[in-house]
Amino acid sequence: MGPLRSVVLAGGGTGGHIYPLLAFADCLRRHDPGVRITALGTPKGLENELIPPHGYDLRLIHAYQLPRSVNMNLLRTPDRMWRAAREAGRVLDEVRADVVVGFGGYVSVPAYLAAWRRELPIVIHEVNVPPGVANRMGMKFTRNVAAGFPHQPAQAEALRDARVVGVPLRRAITGLDRPGRRASARAHFGLRPDLPTLFVSGGSQGARSINLAVSGAAKELAAAGIQVLHVIGARNEGISVPNDLPVPYVTLPYLSEMELGYAAADLMLCRGGAMTCAEVAAIGLPAVYVPYPHSNQEQRRNALPVVEAGGGLLVDDAELSPGWVEQHVVPLLRDPRRLAEMGAAAGAYGRRDGDEALLDFVYEAVAR
Repeated sequence: MGPLRSVVLAGGGTGGHIYPLLAFADCLRRHDPGVRITALGTPKGLENELIPPHGYDLRLIHAYQLPRSVNMNLLRTPDRMWRAAREAGRVLDEVRADVVVGFGGYVSVPAYLAAWRRELPIVIHEVNVPPGVANRMGMKFTRNVAAGFPHQPAQAEALRDARVVGVPLRRAITGLDRPGRRASARAHFGLRPDLPTLFVSGGSQGARSINLAVSGAAKELAAAGIQVLHVIGARNEGISVPNDLPVPYVTLPYLSEMELGYAAADLMLCRGGAMTCAEVAAIGLPAVYVPYPHSNQEQRRNALPVVEAGGGLLVDDAELSPGWVEQHVVPLLRDPRRLAEMGAAAGAYGRRDGDEALLDFVYEAVAR
């Protein structure tokens, strides 16, 4: 199979769709600096903040979120969808696309429709169970479906025949040398080099229940000689942490370079988003997972295989409290051997080659 000349990538709305898209775009460019890479997005999506700074061409179309119930938006959906597909089709024609690779988000649907009408190969990458609405629709037009995790084909009928390729991750993550970066990462945040370190993040928006539980245990953590790096989340209220703690408790509203937080940490306390699970397992960082409770339990399904492999602990959001942190997190962080065993188990479960494996799959799909 010769090199691809033009690839259109579709995925937007949230970081869970955009970050693997960017990692895959980087992989494409590494293999062929001359390939034309075009990303499709919408005017309101997070892709506007993330994709152009990475140097990729972002084309905006007027895609609409698919309604999940019977209402007036549902009646307008077919007309809106075909208009959006025509916009996507004009982009495909202009860049002479060889293939469309979709990562989900409602901008993917018009891209899938436009590619199907032009008989272009379509490759879908899905990380959740059940698959997202946009990718489920796209699966009607292609058999080229890739999954991010080994548990997905067994748990979702739509993914039964999917190829498990892993999740494309940034090289800053997959190439991370945690022991080698530990001292400099801790210095970057003003942490001490010699203390066990808990890294806390509830995702880019934060998680109030996590924030309250960990900050509420600040004195107990400090008394045990445990320092904390806590990403509160850009949209969350500040937390109250005592000023007179004997060890550092560092709070940040947001952290763009998560690899620095990973390098500083001995243990992470986090949600169970697909990207978080993929990154934390890939680098062999043990974690306490607190899945988001108000959903279809996809975060629990993401985290459970890592935990069952020995790579972390799982706690329900309703059970998480300052007392739980004191009872379970403190002893774990004071047990280097158990942390090392958990980290090794997480690393054995995780994958660092999701970008390369997806590229191989795309080449196969185009050759077919």
